[in-house]
Amino acid sequence: MTYTPVGRSFFSAPAQSTNPLGGGREVWFGFHQSVKPCQWKTLLNIDVSATAFYKRQSVIDFLCEVLDIRDINEQCKPLTDAQRIKFMKEIKGLKIVINHCGNIKRKYKVINVTRRPAQLQCFPLQTDLGQIINCTVAKYFLDKYKMKLKYTHLQCLQVGFEQNHTYLPLEVCEILQGQRCLRKLSDSQTSMMIKTTARSAPERELEIDALRERVDFDKDEYVQEFGLKVSDKMLEVIGRILPPPKLQYGGCGINPTFSRIKQQATPHQGVWDMRGKQFFRGIEIQVWAIACFTNQRVVHEETLRNFVIQLQKVSNESGMPIFGHPCFCKYATSVDQVEPMFQYLKSSFPNLQLVLVILPGKTPIYAEIKRVGDTIVGLATQGIQVKNVLKVNVQTLSNICLKINVKLGGINNILVPHIRPEVFKEPIIVLGGSVTHPSACDSKKPSIAAVVGSMDAHPSLYAATVRVQANREELIKELSSMVKELMIMFYKNTGGFKPNRIIMYRDAASEGQFQRVLYHELMAIREACLNLEEDYKPGITLIALQKRHHTRMFCMETKDQSGRSKNVPAGTIVDTVITHPTDFDFYLCSHQGIQGTSRPTHYFVLWDDNRLSADQLHHLTYQLCHTYVRCTRAVSIPAPAYYAHLVAFRARYHMCEKEQESGNGSMTSGSSYNSVPSNGVRSIVVHANSKKVMYFA
Repeated sequence: MTYTPVGRSFFSAPAQSTNPLGGGREVWFGFHQSVKPCQWKTLLNIDVSATAFYKRQSVIDFLCEVLDIRDINEQCKPLTDAQRIKFMKEIKGLKIVINHCGNIKRKYKVINVTRRPAQLQCFPLQTDLGQIINCTVAKYFLDKYKMKLKYTHLQCLQVGFEQNHTYLPLEVCEILQGQRCLRKLSDSQTSMMIKTTARSAPERELEIDALRERVDFDKDEYVQEFGLKVSDKMLEVIGRILPPPKLQYGGCGINPTFSRIKQQATPHQGVWDMRGKQFFRGIEIQVWAIACFTNQRVVHEETLRNFVIQLQKVSNESGMPIFGHPCFCKYATSVDQVEPMFQYLKSSFPNLQLVLVILPGKTPIYAEIKRVGDTIVGLATQGIQVKNVLKVNVQTLSNICLKINVKLGGINNILVPHIRPEVFKEPIIVLGGSVTHPSACDSKKPSIAAVVGSMDAHPSLYAATVRVQANREELIKELSSMVKELMIMFYKNTGGFKPNRIIMYRDAASEGQFQRVLYHELMAIREACLNLEEDYKPGITLIALQKRHHTRMFCMETKDQSGRSKNVPAGTIVDTVITHPTDFDFYLCSHQGIQGTSRPTHYFVLWDDNRLSADQLHHLTYQLCHTYVRCTRAVSIPAPAYYAHLVAFRARYHMCEKEQESGNGSMTSGSSYNSVPSNGVRSIVVHANSKKVMYFA
């Protein structure tokens, strides 16, 4: 069998295209294999794997899938500019093979899609007499190959080097098999990918066992020559289940004096219920507006009124009352209307707290709303998909309220003070850091570094700072100034307290980068402290975390399995046997797997001035996974690391002009987006009002 390697994974082509994703893509299954040193011996990590590849098919069929054309014969005219650009984005960089030269299967790389169709696209051709003439692609194929093109009205592919003027009609080209899809999948493709690849924990365990049997290391000549023996059974390790934290809510109802009866929630398997409870600190919303970017024929005024009534009911029960009627309620359709509308709202209603925005789906309007709201006028905005207005669901409304409350400066819940980790008994700031990169095929777009920091003792409130830096730069280059900025905000928010300890959860660093991250970023945090005050040296704990690995855990006893997918229980921790022989690391599965096999997060303690015990770090990390404001369930990584990722993602909306934003959130290239100063870093300016709250929630 022939395998296509991708990193440490190997994939084989399916016998038939049984797992299509749409857009010319399909799922390939394979396996991951790597060797790693652990505490007592070297371990072999084997796992099943899946990723998206481009289907082997004619370019005509690829075109139809990309542009949603049912039958190519329906396309009687050349592609429009919009169609051509969309098609070019998908096929540029792909390798194709020609099929019009018999057994000769030349391969080419696509560099462009021509503007002109084959019957008009000319190129310089040298005749037998040595003259240079202009010849159309259609005429050349007729004269050279006696081939009358069927789709002369369609554009051509430009391949090879631009100066060579090599043009190929679409109908003579096929997508070469074995090309991994590096572009970001659409929402529908991602959903299909999850459905196709999701396996319950027992199913995945059986697949891995079958893979081990198929490999049959005992008969491998290289394994034998080196005197190695690979066990035929998975490694058995002891896991502990950490106790969940208790969460403090404000009360179960608002009495005439707006006092709150305190109530607690105890998560079970990483999930808890907020019904009958109110936010720890709910914001009263007096002045609010609605901007509906959906056609009035789709969302009638009566439909909108019913939605508002239901939202007010849920928000009141949650302890975040939305009073009265909106001060402004208008329909709009164009992205160009966003900024003028928001400027009008800002000037006309100085006490405006919130703008509810009804969205028709995935459109450029969302990005423009966040750009204008977060960076231009400093207004809190909450996007609501039209489907949630037309069909009201109480759980969806409750989730919307969770986000609105923190965007306005509220606190949804806190860790119960007297039983939370010991480290919170003195001033402490918890940081989360992440660097997000554009897709592999976007070599010109910059990377974005984000850092968030806790702003209270709970910790529940977070502030954010973000920088744009050079493409694929793994380190947070401006970490010193970013930490300094957050420390000053902490000092102001807490009434003059300086953190005695700094704990940072660093996401998105690969294991090979740990030494660089440790050296550069530890020094940067220390530099930030010394720049604030001479001899200010709080203890620093730096923890890197990884989700992209192939270690999986399965319950040995069925009675221990949790949820529909029968995963390990939330709070399962393993810190022996499979961990590093010398470094301080551990695996924690903090969440309940909803679909497929849970992936534990791998934590590496790179530095620890605070001399926290393993148990202290385990409990602190697990409890922080319960403080994520968007839902009433534990998440897979600590909240500050999650927030840093959200901030970086939001920054891509802040950076692009409205005409650059596409419907699915991807950006076309443009000077404002790609420009990074000579030092490789620039900051993104968020409005002062937005910086005071968790605008990214």
